[in-house]
Amino acid sequence: MAILPRQREARHFRLITRRYEKASIILTSNKSFVDWSEIFGDQAIATAILNRLLHQATTLNIKGESYRLKEKRKVGLPKGTTTKK
Repeated sequence: MAILPRQREARHFRLITRRYEKASIILTSNKSFVDWSEIFGDQAIATAILNRLLHQATTLNIKGESYRLKEKRKVGLPKGTTTKK
């Protein structure tokens, strides 16, 4: 049985809420925080999750080219693949 999108969002929210101020969370994303409401489909849920994640958090923003694209460039990019600068 497939998990419906709202159920998935609720599960993510419950996971973050359960671990909030009890255990560490390491999270990676290629999306900026402003895009999270699109990901979760609900601004209130995205805001609540970010509030818990960023409270007493250390964030690292890594700028630059994707390591995966660098590796692909070494062996040749597939046709139609572009990189952003």
